[in-house]
Amino acid sequence: MQEYDVRVLIPIKRHELLLKVFKELPTNESFTFINDHDPLPLYYEFRSIHGDVVGWEYLNKGGREWVVKVTRTDDSQGREFDEISTLMDLRKVEPKDWKHVVFHRYGMMKEGDIMEIISEDDPKEIHGIFVNKFENKHSWIYKKQDAGNYVVHITKKADTGMGDDGYSVVSEFDVRAYTPTDRHEIFYKAFADIKPGEAFIFINDHDPKPLYYQMEAESREPFKWEYLEEGPEKWKVRVIKTKK
Repeated sequence: MQEYDVRVLIPIKRHELLLKVFKELPTNESFTFINDHDPLPLYYEFRSIHGDVVGWEYLNKGGREWVVKVTRTDDSQGREFDEISTLMDLRKVEPKDWKHVVFHRYGMMKEGDIMEIISEDDPKEIHGIFVNKFENKHSWIYKKQDAGNYVVHITKKADTGMGDDGYSVVSEFDVRAYTPTDRHEIFYKAFADIKPGEAFIFINDHDPKPLYYQMEAESREPFKWEYLEEGPEKWKVRVIKTKK
């Protein structure tokens, strides 16, 4: 059984590799992979594309070594992409995970990429977040609005603006030594601790853009995000809490 340690790859490359591996996997065969955080969004992406043929078993949880065994339990044609870049079928996702899955994957998309969302109900809450947080930076198009069958195409039109001046940097920290969960806690605490007009700087070992989009979706306080270094091994970001 093949094992893949994807921790050395940036998040979007992890998805691309493992999606390819699963697509080529024979029925009743398995592979394992190692990640540095819970790869739950990838599970839902597998199921969205290939249907209910995805066996998913955690062999280890927590820290920087999440080990998952993936099995193809039956034949499946799989969805072939033409216009779209990825697919999230919310009918196969726990409702409590909807926002996390959608915005985690959206954070990996490049300008011009399209995500297709399928849902039994109108995903109005997600639409509202996109309108509030990404106005003029995305397009939201209903392809179908039938009872019990909603299909939406979300296009990332542009990355958000970066940079600011007239602020003071109050702290700088390196999160690379911490687990993904601890990194998020450190980040959110740092943001909560600063006042409007203040900033902090953090260092990560991969592009933390998914965290940026999560902040865009959930933060009630305005902020700006500025890259000071952009990889490949060291990513340095300045986060500014702006005045309302």
